[in-house]
Amino acid sequence: MMAAALVLPVRDAGAAAEAGERPNIVIIMVDDLGFSDIGCYGGEVRTPNLDKLAAGGLRMTQFYNMARCCPTRAGLLTGLYPHQAGVGAMCQDLDIPSYRGELNDRCVTIAEALGQAGYDTAMVGKWHLSNLVVSPATEPALAKAILNFEVDAPISPGGSTKSWPVNRGFGQMWGTIVGVQNFYDPWSLVHNQTPIRPGDDFYYTEFITNKSVELIEQLAAAKERKPFFLYVAHAAPHWPIQARERDIRKYEDVYRKGWSKIRQERYERLIELGIIQRQWKLAPRESDRPEREPVIDWEESNHQAWEVRRMATYAAMIDAMDQGIGDIMAKLDEHGMTNNTLVLFLSDNGACAENVQPNWYDIPTKTRDGRAIHIGNGDKSVMAGPEETFMSYGPLWANVSNTPFRSFKHFTYEGGIATPLIAHWPERIRRAGELETEALGHVVDILPTCLDAAGAAYPEQFNGNEILPVEGESLLPAMTGRGAGGAAQRTLFWEHEGARAVRRGDWKLVASHRQPWQLFNMKTDRTEQNDLAGKWPERVQDLSNRYDAWAERCGVRPWPVRVKPAKGN
Repeated sequence: MMAAALVLPVRDAGAAAEAGERPNIVIIMVDDLGFSDIGCYGGEVRTPNLDKLAAGGLRMTQFYNMARCCPTRAGLLTGLYPHQAGVGAMCQDLDIPSYRGELNDRCVTIAEALGQAGYDTAMVGKWHLSNLVVSPATEPALAKAILNFEVDAPISPGGSTKSWPVNRGFGQMWGTIVGVQNFYDPWSLVHNQTPIRPGDDFYYTEFITNKSVELIEQLAAAKERKPFFLYVAHAAPHWPIQARERDIRKYEDVYRKGWSKIRQERYERLIELGIIQRQWKLAPRESDRPEREPVIDWEESNHQAWEVRRMATYAAMIDAMDQGIGDIMAKLDEHGMTNNTLVLFLSDNGACAENVQPNWYDIPTKTRDGRAIHIGNGDKSVMAGPEETFMSYGPLWANVSNTPFRSFKHFTYEGGIATPLIAHWPERIRRAGELETEALGHVVDILPTCLDAAGAAYPEQFNGNEILPVEGESLLPAMTGRGAGGAAQRTLFWEHEGARAVRRGDWKLVASHRQPWQLFNMKTDRTEQNDLAGKWPERVQDLSNRYDAWAERCGVRPWPVRVKPAKGN
């Protein structure tokens, strides 16, 4: 049972009263999608359902995530910076309050807050906010055995489910607890607190869609029908790039043009759509690790068919996800819910440049029935798509996904933290097809935006624990046109494994791990090409001081974080 709570109104709380009946809320988050992959953000991937949402809703052009899977999920669900919620890095428990690898008791989730306000709550898909059952660093063989279905082990340490979604406010959950998954046979698939086994002809994206549709049907048919909150957390298009052959075939000819031509075409479409400005020069192509995949021209590639297949498979994963979003919206339409349902769509980080390596801890080496899995991008005779391959599409295609920005997932340049954000709520957001280009948004704003829409309150206490004040702010004023939402002098922060940034108004200070600060003007140079740190040292100092104060307040530690020794040692 939920404990009684003291409550603190969020900004603009009660806005839902203006619209009458409280809205349903659906958050759709995808995994490793680049800024310009979907059609309504300039991409050539076929996303008619997302394009339709954008045409009937609003697109934000300056919305940000936290650069990687776990931190973004923590920030989105709690309205706090991830370190405050206990997820300063990934899911490993480093025995430091801000790096415990799962949500702490100083935060509440959207589901907990809305459940307290009378909402039904449910989740489908990837959780990725719980500790791992074994440490890959100390027990790599056991970790592989578990992933290979050779050992029947609990999902979380000691078999505990205390950090799982159903114990963080979600009335129902169908999905995976851990991160990387085989799309044909994911490990850690559960219903609520019970592990389940995939059926025949399983594909995870389709499972997420089907369970989302089933849940909407159940909630709509409930005897005492309540408004609901549904969190749809896709694993696509995160590697391994695996997709149905029928979807891959749609893109067999699309990517024969190669990296540079596709990227230039996206750049021109982004300008045409008004999402970016022509004065922002297209960032040069780059590789996160040139020794593994150097930057080359398309004509220099000796494996073009293999490269086309990689990107076609990635596009097919997005295509399948979009088909599912169409099914979800059709089910809302069937029950007359679309007009008063707030739908938010975003990605957890920018495109991923990682080249999958055989020794990585989170990759199985064989399928459940014993077939060997080809791991990595080294063997150019192995094509992407089926269950027996674990590969990624690499930095040269990730450059395309992140058009026009520089860098990738994990880093705090725009390519790592900028995400599409579509907001669709016909009853309240009457800006069909418009762009919001002025307001700054951040994943910590999702919780207060949802509570604002629902007329719900943010608790000061929950289950007997003092709750930290929310860091985000409601974006409804910006989305509805009633206010700026992201004020000109709003200050936002990032840190992930040493990559860090602070943005205040038009100015952004950014650095990679152990690298000096760089300063960019986001109004004139959002692709971060002209470092102004030498010209504006006083601005660098001001923003650096703000970052240091934030880091101290939120428990950020220098990376790599050292685990505290046990008492007495």
